[in-house]
Amino acid sequence: MGYPTDSIGVQARLQPQRLAAHELTTGQRWTFQELDDHIGRIAAQLLARGCAPGDRVAVLARNSVHLLAMHFACGRAGLIYAPLNWRLNASELKVLTDLADPRLVLSDGKEDEETRRTLQAEPLAGFLDSCAGLAPLDASLLDIDRPSLILFTSGTSGRSKGVIVTERNLLQTAINFGVLTRVDNNSVFLCDAPMFHVMGLVTNFRPVLMQGGAVHVSDGFDAARTLERLADPALSITHYAGVPQMMESFRRQPSFDPEKLRHMTALVSGGAPHNPADLEAWLADGIPLVQGFGMSEAGTVFGMSVDLDTIRRKRGSAGIGTPTIEARLVDSEGRDVPKGEPGELLLRGPSITPGYWRNPGETAKAIDADNWFATGDIARCDEDGFYWIVDRRKDMYISGGENVYPAEIEALLVGYPGIAEYTVIGLPDARWGESGCVAVVPEAGTTIGEGELLGFLADRLARHKMPKTVRILESLPRTSTGKIQKAALRTQLSSTAKGAV
Repeated sequence: MGYPTDSIGVQARLQPQRLAAHELTTGQRWTFQELDDHIGRIAAQLLARGCAPGDRVAVLARNSVHLLAMHFACGRAGLIYAPLNWRLNASELKVLTDLADPRLVLSDGKEDEETRRTLQAEPLAGFLDSCAGLAPLDASLLDIDRPSLILFTSGTSGRSKGVIVTERNLLQTAINFGVLTRVDNNSVFLCDAPMFHVMGLVTNFRPVLMQGGAVHVSDGFDAARTLERLADPALSITHYAGVPQMMESFRRQPSFDPEKLRHMTALVSGGAPHNPADLEAWLADGIPLVQGFGMSEAGTVFGMSVDLDTIRRKRGSAGIGTPTIEARLVDSEGRDVPKGEPGELLLRGPSITPGYWRNPGETAKAIDADNWFATGDIARCDEDGFYWIVDRRKDMYISGGENVYPAEIEALLVGYPGIAEYTVIGLPDARWGESGCVAVVPEAGTTIGEGELLGFLADRLARHKMPKTVRILESLPRTSTGKIQKAALRTQLSSTAKGAV
């Protein structure tokens, strides 16, 4: 009899009665043994339903421990799990299912009528009920070098791609995140992030379950409710991973009390630059808010120390890498740049994707013959090996022969009065090649003075980095996951551009 070799199977034998997962919505709890059996029964049912190794199983559902079990079950059955973003509309979801070509589509039944007609999904609840009487699969087909997950990119610059993730990739990400953020057998995570995203499905589960810790699973983020849970001694949460906006919202809650959060090992902020003032406030409260860097294609890449003195000394850094990840920073000609200079980040190692699902063209663009993966991110590295993420390569523009990174300008606008949303892009300029444009959405009932905003930036930026124009908009184009679509905005503003300065 072959035993499953994933982390749940291991912990079910090491500590079968220890809590593995707790669903906060229903109150249901699973020990490692119970979760292991649940995964095994799902795997058995998937094979009984005619799924064959390599087939895809797509699921459209809100956060639940059952989604974690489905993900692990697909690995054990030799299948590929393809979680769908429930924020997408029917036509967007059809693009993803056409790409994944799943053998089975399941949903929690919360989709709208158009999506229901489009996907023709089977009820997830009914499928799970059908697993109840089965014997768990006792001969795992898990192969660490076989794809077991497809994560769909958000498509900020075009059509979504399917990132192939193998069990080896997942295992290495668990190790990387665990080492960087002190995850151990006593760690307890809270998962608020959507489980169709790498942070929700991978970061929040793989590192802690590998070590035999536990996860509390939430049906979604609510600042007041989440803060209450983080402070609850009965839940004993040690780690919480989210995006900067989530972390910043905690401090605005009337119930915010840093004393109740000092038991935590770390708040982990990723996905975007963190507000420097907010970071300083967390440090002043004695709570490690650590920034990191990761992506669907590479898992956890960099992570900051949870030591408060190190965070202070390296403010704004995404941290250091791990021994198994090779990183290079290169210029536009592919030459390594000196320490301290910005360059495109290239990565190589066992956590890096083998490519994009059924998309050899994009795979070839991203991964060269020596297996270096081009992230598209601009970073710099100091003498101590700490990395700072400067900007996306595609967002950088060249004005008068000088590279300008919009993220540097955007960071200065944090907290500028009267601004609800903002971003910076480069637009064609007859004199300079490209020049910066600040796109601003004012708060309701306020007016943004273009001259005042540019004057504010002029006191803080080198002349060659100064934007030339400000555009006042009603909204910014975003993806379904909330990321600003700079390519779409650039097209929109280029077509209505004012005369170049």
